[in-house]
Amino acid sequence: MIAGIDPTRLATFTQREIARFAASRPNTQAALATGAAAYLAGVPMHWMRDWPMPFPLVIESAKGARITDIDGYGLDDFCLGDTGSLFGHSPTPVARAVAQQARRGLTYMLPSTDALEAGRLLTKRFGNFRWQIATTASDANRCAIRIARGVTGRPKILVFNGCYHGTVEDVMVTLDAGRTVTRPGMVGQVADPAAHAVVVEFNDLAALHAALATGDVAAVLAEPVMTNCAMVLPQPGFWNAMRAACDAAGNPVDY
Repeated sequence: MIAGIDPTRLATFTQREIARFAASRPNTQAALATGAAAYLAGVPMHWMRDWPMPFPLVIESAKGARITDIDGYGLDDFCLGDTGSLFGHSPTPVARAVAQQARRGLTYMLPSTDALEAGRLLTKRFGNFRWQIATTASDANRCAIRIARGVTGRPKILVFNGCYHGTVEDVMVTLDAGRTVTRPGMVGQVADPAAHAVVVEFNDLAALHAALATGDVAAVLAEPVMTNCAMVLPQPGFWNAMRAACDAAGNPVDY
């Protein structure tokens, strides 16, 4: 019980708000009733049921930092997941470019002049690397892991506790009393991810140095700011110190 809050009153308030939410969205309920059965948990991706609502919203459109559901309610989008968080939903220049490209074709399986220009711009922005394009962040991390293991000949990948790097099974691990273990809820795995990964706490340089000192870490996967467990900022100088530690140990870093 939270001090000063009557649990009975809280339960009554919660049920009233659930009823109000449901009554105000008849179109959403009708759409889910006719279209959700084809999906596991009734949604295209199971985590869409994580929000504290009696049923998920069904979205009609999104623009900038606003989403609109099929019952006409406009909401400020504080999630803005994935690419929406970079520029907002449907920025005009991007929408125009996508529409123009759609008329020319969406998949070629071969280079285009636009793809070559994208490579030039990546090099101009980030340096003289040799690029490969992945369709998702998860795929990009899988590629980075395999390349790092191939180059270094080392088996383990280091990640920070609480991180999220997509649906990459190799790093679905967590800390339990100082030990790296597979995250609870992982099913269907033939190999144990904890056998080929190591976890340390974010901002813990001593733990990072100790993990790298074993000589079996191929790469460090890291978020510039930890975001999947609220927002955890790096301490001043943390990234420079980590970059130096990785260089000394012969490890690449994938941000």
